[in-house]
Amino acid sequence: MEASELVERLQFFDDWHDRYAYLIDLGKKLPEMDDSDKTEVTRVKGCMSQVWLVLRPTEGVPDAFDVIADSDSVIVRGLIFVVQSVYSGRTREQMKTADIDKVFSDIGLDQHLSPNRRNGFFSMVERIRTGG
Repeated sequence: MEASELVERLQFFDDWHDRYAYLIDLGKKLPEMDDSDKTEVTRVKGCMSQVWLVLRPTEGVPDAFDVIADSDSVIVRGLIFVVQSVYSGRTREQMKTADIDKVFSDIGLDQHLSPNRRNGFFSMVERIRTGG
């Protein structure tokens, strides 16, 4: 799902509990990450929860990468879905210039996410921008 579609769908919900529930549902739909990718090297530092993240070449799209990630937290898996909607299928240059702050704000995460979750979210973003 593209970021603009995700923003539109989340803005449909007036209640933040409904938005969180939707994010959690999206996170549950993430494909499982292979256990061999869950290492200390791929673990994202700065997250309260366990989060692992790798970039893999996008099949059939030259120079593009997909974000593959997992967490032991259901809400963080939903945040991973947000990150994937912004960054997957993009080149490294596009990843560096993607406006994740706008998506974060448009969804309302800037006002409704705890500081610890916010730090974890942006730790994932920094990991992607620096090459996974």
